Amino acid sequence: MSPGSISRLIIITGMSGAGKSSAINVFEDLGFFCVDNLPIILLPKFAEVVAQSGGRINKVALGIDVREGGFLGGLFNTLKELSDLQIKYEVLFLDASTEVLLHRFSETRRRHPLDIEGEESSIMEGINKERALLTEIKAKADKIIDTTSLSAKELRDAINESFFLVSDNSRTIRISLVSFGYKYGMPLDADLVADVRFLPNPHYIDELKPYTGNDSKVKDFVLNNPVTHKFLRKYFNLLKFLIPNYIKEGKTYLTIAIGCTGGKHRSVVVTNELDKYLTARHYDVKVRHRDINK
Repeated sequence: MSPGSISRLIIITGMSGAGKSSAINVFEDLGFFCVDNLPIILLPKFAEVVAQSGGRINKVALGIDVREGGFLGGLFNTLKELSDLQIKYEVLFLDASTEVLLHRFSETRRRHPLDIEGEESSIMEGINKERALLTEIKAKADKIIDTTSLSAKELRDAINESFFLVSDNSRTIRISLVSFGYKYGMPLDADLVADVRFLPNPHYIDELKPYTGNDSKVKDFVLNNPVTHKFLRKYFNLLKFLIPNYIKEGKTYLTIAIGCTGGKHRSVVVTNELDKYLTARHYDVKVRHRDINK
């Protein structure tokens, strides 16, 4: 087998109801050979067969979830076997808030995969059980996408930005900056989270409350505070240390979340300052102000 025959192998997993089927459709539209719910034990053999296809199949996306018994132990053993066969792979983990997952299951009237017929169970119990089961694979995923507030188009865009705007051979890291409000919940796909609720809050100043961190009045108020300058200096130094080491370890995606109470003022200002700092150092940066209009 020639390991180089497979140019891209992406394993898609995550919470049931978080959009795995939609993600597989995106990869299929992008020219990937896609298989959903392939038995984990067959994955190495499948990869070998694909590698021997004479180049007819060289980009593969596989959907794997907890419907298969022995999911976690089987998956980690299989990933080790792939590595032993010198087959490179990437793991995409899809997540969503518990509230949204509950809503999606209720809308479709589907049972949760861990809700075994004949047992007294519930969708909530299934979600909690699955979340606990997937903790380790989520921690090892190459990319996590939080689909809580994503439309089908936004999920497609997120996959494109994460997997196809960075060259396969690139050592460049793609950085997503997300401002958010703690009152609406933390982003589930964040690698680093900074809480800036210690900064003075423009929300309590009548003339600033209607504006956002994108407006000069709010920006000046936040940045003119000495504590903000001290925080930014320390945080910039932390990122100056962390990012090159992430790149050295092979990480190609990094999501940094900045949170304040409502996600409208302080977190937006700080996120924009991080954008300027990282862009000036030639990093590939994308900014999203998740809660700015709420």
